[in-house]
Amino acid sequence: MGSLQHVAVFTGSSVGHAPAYGDAAESFGRDLAEAGVGIVFGGGRVGLMGRLADGALAGGGQVHGVMPRSLVDREIAHKGLTKLQIVETMHERKAAMAAAADAFVALPGGAGTLEELFEAWTWQQLGLHDKPVALLDVDGFWKPLVRMVDHMVSTGFLAGSFRDALLVVPDAAALLAAVGAWQPPRHKWSRPEAGRLGPAPPADGWPRR
Repeated sequence: MGSLQHVAVFTGSSVGHAPAYGDAAESFGRDLAEAGVGIVFGGGRVGLMGRLADGALAGGGQVHGVMPRSLVDREIAHKGLTKLQIVETMHERKAAMAAAADAFVALPGGAGTLEELFEAWTWQQLGLHDKPVALLDVDGFWKPLVRMVDHMVSTGFLAGSFRDALLVVPDAAALLAAVGAWQPPRHKWSRPEAGRLGPAPPADGWPRR
């Protein structure tokens, strides 16, 4: 894996019940900024999204928000970002975030966070991108999901190599170290004799790099 310049972060528009979630989001943003890594996120000022952005901005980092116009009009966009990119649809939002990022990280969140996480991870498995996907495990938040992923492997619905490719890290320093050593898994439909099927057809917003 080459140098990490921008991370797409998926996280909640709520702060959760435990103060640890907000504190971790803010620390994660600040620590990435101090490491010279920019953040791409959903652009919100609410919930963990806002704490993440505030932490990164306080650390002098570059923070790129991407938000559909309908949400901007509801006045939940963060006003202090380095860049706020306004798009028309949620699909455009995810495509723009993916195009701008070198890796994906999910912090605690709800259904939207899961949807973004699983799309990024699934498309990695299909060879539509070769970028790391990680979970920031705050206070064991992701442990139930990791157990479910392990269950998918043990029951034959997920290759162990894809489980191994999903990074689980406690903080920004561990993320940077894990990404530096990460290698993409063999794509799901690769031919063993060829190693890979070759370049996958580019999907909108998911450039291979």
